[in-house]
Parts: sequence; C-alpha cells; structure tokens
Amino acid sequence: MNSWTAPRLTPDAARALQSRLRTTIAPGLSERELDAVEARFGFTFAADHRVFLSVGLPNGSPHWPDWRDGDPEDLAWRLARPVEGALFDVEHNGLWHPLWPPRPDATAEALRVARAELAHVPRLIPVYSHRYLPGTPGQHGHPVLSVWQTDIIVYGNDLTDYLRAEFGGPPSNALARTTVDFWSYFVEGGPGVDTSLPTPFTPYATTAREAVDCLRMLAVERLTGRPHYPEQFVEAGVTALVLGVETESLPLLAGLTRAEGERAEGLFDRVVDELGLRPGLPADTTGLPWEAARWELVRWWLGLVDNGSLAPGTGADLVVYEGWANLGRPESLRPLVDLTEAYDDWSALARGDREDLVEPLVQEVRRLLAGPWPPSGGAAVSSGSGR
Repeated sequence: MNSWTAPRLTPDAARALQSRLRTTIAPGLSERELDAVEARFGFTFAADHRVFLSVGLPNGSPHWPDWRDGDPEDLAWRLARPVEGALFDVEHNGLWHPLWPPRPDATAEALRVARAELAHVPRLIPVYSHRYLPGTPGQHGHPVLSVWQTDIIVYGNDLTDYLRAEFGGPPSNALARTTVDFWSYFVEGGPGVDTSLPTPFTPYATTAREAVDCLRMLAVERLTGRPHYPEQFVEAGVTALVLGVETESLPLLAGLTRAEGERAEGLFDRVVDELGLRPGLPADTTGLPWEAARWELVRWWLGLVDNGSLAPGTGADLVVYEGWANLGRPESLRPLVDLTEAYDDWSALARGDREDLVEPLVQEVRRLLAGPWPPSGGAAVSSGSGR
C-alpha cells in the first residue's frame, strides 16, 4: 500500500467530484454564506470542505446536510451526533478515554465529566450521512471518518478519496491514517471498533472436512494480517483431532497448555503444511491487498452468521469493516452495509427496537450466500478453495 500525500482540492476538481454524485447540486455557498453557517453553529469548515461547498451544494437527498435551507435543528443534531454518541457509550458501554480524569462512580457525574472533556475535542463536520470531516480552519487533507457512537473507521484519506470511493470511483489503496486528536484513538485501537480482534465465533465443525476448513480459514485470516489468540489455534487443533483429522503435528498443537501458548502459531503453521493447505491459499495478485482472501473471509463470516456460530451484528461488522471497506466498497454488499449501519445506530438501541433489525440482516446474509460468489458487482476472483 502507498503512503498518502493529500493534494489541495481545486474548484475544477470539486466540480468533477460532484458530477459523480447522482444527486441534485444547488449553486455553491458564497463566502458570506459559509461564514454565516460557521458563525451560527460555532465551527469552521476545513479548507477542502469549504472549496467543495463553494462550487456546489448537494441537496437531492436527506443524507446531504443542506447548509443553506436545511432545518437548523437537524443541522445542529448532525453536528452534535459524534459527541452524543460518545456520551451514549460512556453511559451504557463503559467508555472512558485514558487521558480523561479518573471516572467517577456515579453515572451522572461520569457523564458530566465526559461532556466537559468532549467540549474540547476537535469538531467533526457532517459531509454525508454519518461521514464526517474534521473542522480545521485553513487545513486540508484530513481523513473522512465514518462515525457511529465510538465505532469509528477511516472512510477516505481525504475528502477527494472518500467521495471517489463512496460514489463509484476507484479506492486510493493508500494507507489509511488519522490526523485528529481524540477521535484517532478509536480508529487506532480504542474500544469502539473491535473487528481487528480475532473472529469470536463458536466452533461449529461436526465433520473432519469442516474441521480442516476451519483450520484453513484461520490461515486465510492470517494472510490479511488479522491476529489470533494461541487458544484459537489450540481449540481448532483439538476439534480437528477429535473429528479424526490426522497429521504429525496436530496432537502436539492440540495438547498445548496455556503456559505453552507461544508454540501454538508455529505448530499451527506445521499443521497447515502437513494438510497440504498452503498451496491452495488465495494469492495477493490484484490491485487491492489480499482481495481474494478478503472475499473468501466475507463468505466465511456470512456462513458463521447463518449457522449461528457468530452473532449477526458482530459478523456484519466484520464484513463491513474488514471486507467491504477493503474491497473498494462493492455495490453488491451495499444492502448489507446499509442494514448493518441501521443496526449499529445507537439511537436504535436507545429506542429499544434494535432486535427488530436482526431478521432483515440475517435474510440479507442468506441472500448473499445463495447467490454467485463473489456476488454480482464484486470483483471476480479465484479463491482456490472450491467452496
């Protein structure tokens, strides 16, 4: 992957980007209008965001904030949503930033302290739906962030990169990076997105073939850089051994104690080689890093949801953050992405109707599994698995 140097957004480049948006574009905001919006709501647009809005104002969909004629209460809510989402996680999910003072025992007091701390974090300004750009006066090139409570990922290395990828252009393949304090913590390993952790599935194998398939999928995950706990390798080894899989190193892997965990990875590699799985693992041969492996993982995660080995919300998050976001955001997965975002919306949890969204999510999972693979609209890649 390439490093990222963000070019300045020019008016001509902004017009070219807006021609891709498939929405109504109203005349751009004048300098006076932009200044008035900033004064009214107490923030400053980043330089590239300001250029984009001065060329034209997308307003053909409620997902685009209408900074000229939009409902002031709606605009204020969009601006407040990142902070309110973080406060929701403080109240309900135990969130506490490591640089904040010690957390008070009383929830009300913890919320008071958190709100005071959040008053000083960089403002996030809505670009489209829940995609936000930091409000940094005079600066350009900040990443666009997708924000659901403290579930935060980079959706584009800058505004141009984001708009191209979100609305049908090629992804940059550049190394995603963050540039803003506080919010970067959640992108780079805080308690918001936990999909970079080992896949938390319940072992499902009931035959030797399924046990070998599970070993293979753990190997495929490792190709993409996903980590694993030693216990996962051992558990997969025990399952395979019990179901009659035979290799020289498998009993050694299955017999490891917790204190011997440092040996698990090496023994797992030996088992993979002894089973002859290595030559059939997907290769890294396209412009998207480990494209074939990621498509195979997406199918595996969907299958885990379908067979009950992985919670629907967790599995869908894996597909969105570790699959779709790294596969150039294929339209074939867009319905699942939309359902996942609705399920992850903290307001749905607050309303108590989140469980109503599980069945549509599972039905979309099954629809994808029943169709061709990769699904229509996804790049046709060869996984070598015969699955």
